[in-house]
Amino acid sequence: MKIAVTGSIATDHLMHFPGRFAGQLIADQLDKVSLSFLVDDLVVRRGGVAANIAFGMAQLGLRPVLLGAVGADFADYRSWLERHGVDCDSVHVSELAHTARFVCTTDDDLCQIASFYAGAMSEARNIELAPVAARVGGLELVLVSANDPEAMLRHSAECRDRGYRFAADPSQQLARMSGEDVRQLIDGAEYLLTNEYERSLLESKVGLTGDQVLDLVTVRVTTLGADGVEITGRGIERIHVPVARDVVADDPTGVGDGFRAGFFAALGWGLGLERAAQVGCLLAALVLETTGPQEYAVKPDIFLKRLADSYGDAVADDVRPFLPA
Repeated sequence: MKIAVTGSIATDHLMHFPGRFAGQLIADQLDKVSLSFLVDDLVVRRGGVAANIAFGMAQLGLRPVLLGAVGADFADYRSWLERHGVDCDSVHVSELAHTARFVCTTDDDLCQIASFYAGAMSEARNIELAPVAARVGGLELVLVSANDPEAMLRHSAECRDRGYRFAADPSQQLARMSGEDVRQLIDGAEYLLTNEYERSLLESKVGLTGDQVLDLVTVRVTTLGADGVEITGRGIERIHVPVARDVVADDPTGVGDGFRAGFFAALGWGLGLERAAQVGCLLAALVLETTGPQEYAVKPDIFLKRLADSYGDAVADDVRPFLPA
C-alpha cells in the first residue's frame, strides 16, 4: 500500500538543570524576570509526528512518503530517514525558515520551561497531494496528522476532492482548532484516531455524540493508555486490544506515533483491524522502552516472539510473512 504521512517534522533539544526553578524565581519580581540556567546535559532527538510515524512504518518494511515542511537544516535528518527507508522526496524545504524545534529545560522536580518554534511548519499549507500521487503512482491512503492547522484542513479537503482515502489524526492540534475546523478535518475520513481525552474533547467541540461522529467517519480508533486500544465503526463489532505484555517503560515520547505506524503498516499488509491494533501496540511498546521516538529497531525474531507472548501464536504467524528480513 502506498501511504503518504503528512504532519510535523521537528527536532527536540532537551536539557537538564541540576536544581529547582522554584528556588530561582522571586514571586514579586516575575514582571522583571531575566534568568539564565547553566545546564548539565543536552540531548538532541529527531522528532515530529509525521517523521516518527514514517520511521516506524519503514522499520516494518514499508516505504512511506513523508510530507511536511522543513528548513535547509534538514539535511542530516533527511539522510537518517532515507537510510531507514522513508521517502523524503516530497518534503517541502523552506527558503526562509528553520525546521521546527522544541527546546525544553527540565529541573530536578521535573518542572519544565520550554519553547516551540514552528518555523517552516507553517509552509506545509502550500503542499499539494496530487503531484505526490503522480510521482509515486497513486496514493492508497493519506494520514493527516498534527501539523500547521491550515495544512491539515487543506490535505483533508484535497483527499475528499480527489477521492483519496484518508485518516484524520488531529492529536495535539485538537485544542487549537475550532469545532467547525475539526468537523471539516474529519468529515469523510476512513479512520479517525484520538486518545481517550481527545475523543471527549472532539465530541464536545463539534457538538456531536460518539454515534454521530461515526456518521462522518468509517472507523474510529481510540488509544486508552494502559488499557489498550478500542476500535469502533460502521457495521463492525467493537474491538478491544490490550497493551503488549512485559513492557519496561522508559520514555513515553512518541508512543502514540509508534502505535499509528504499526497500525497502518499492518493495514498496508492487508491484515484486519484487530491484527493492525496488535502490531500497533507492540510497536508502541518498543518506543516506550527506548529513550527517543526514533531510537528503536524492529528485530523480526524478537518482534514475532513478543507478538506471540502478548497475543498468541496465530497473530505472530499472520505477521511473519510481512516483516523484513
